[in-house]
Amino acid sequence: MAQTVAILGLGTMGLGMADNLLKAGFSLSVYNRTAAKADGLRERGAKVGATPEEAVKGASVIVSMLSDDAASRQAWVGGDGALAGAEDGAVLVEASTVSPAWIAELGGLAHARGLELLDAPVTGSRVAAATGQLAFLVGGSAGALAKVDPVLKAMSKEIVYLGPAGSGAKLKLVNNFLCGVQIASLAEGLAWLERSGLDVEKALGVLKSGAPGSPLLAGISARMLGRDYTVNFLLSLMSKDLLYAHEAAAEAGVELTTATNARALFESAATKGFADQDMASVIEPIRNA
Repeated sequence: MAQTVAILGLGTMGLGMADNLLKAGFSLSVYNRTAAKADGLRERGAKVGATPEEAVKGASVIVSMLSDDAASRQAWVGGDGALAGAEDGAVLVEASTVSPAWIAELGGLAHARGLELLDAPVTGSRVAAATGQLAFLVGGSAGALAKVDPVLKAMSKEIVYLGPAGSGAKLKLVNNFLCGVQIASLAEGLAWLERSGLDVEKALGVLKSGAPGSPLLAGISARMLGRDYTVNFLLSLMSKDLLYAHEAAAEAGVELTTATNARALFESAATKGFADQDMASVIEPIRNA
């Protein structure tokens, strides 16, 4: 019999993840603060909980995919939180991009209940979530990972086991730090190209095929050029991730000066109305400066 899985959070990523679990035949229960987002899943057989505590009843695997530490804390340990309703033996999977400090605290709370927590943030954006092409970066016990392996495989192309709890959260912040800094520099560089009198398409072709090139540069530059800010990754979340990265690196004695500068660009875009658009929209305030 397939495991029963609960998903907390049906945003940009969680909805696609839940859809793939249903396709794989898992019994699914979901919770989302805006309940209407679960209507399509309900029609296909998912149970919809009115609270996180209700949604996790009977689940052997509980996956959270939420925006930040505050949202994760509320879902797990707030009023009617998931931790109170978790079944004995359930494995908790925090797939959100959150701080290592919160993972350590949540792990302690889970341990006090006799439960195991994996921190398993993902790489990949909305399209990867929808097509089951995410990569999970996992910290925690190998035994707990073995229990949830079929669940994670239904949502991903790769599962990378990194070691002790907190390992996934740390690597995800390094990943997003590097992405955020590159996107910020691309926004400035492309705005410069647009004012330079150069053929922008030709210039970008050189950059994409040369040393600065990367899949991220290719994808984001196309969105910036086309002014296509349909959300693959929210601008406000990149700003949050850069803040968490800065704080986590500081605890290790590393000052991320480039993260500070990049975050200033994302914050500027957020204050100018782009917080709920794709992160590629960070270029707009620079274009209009």
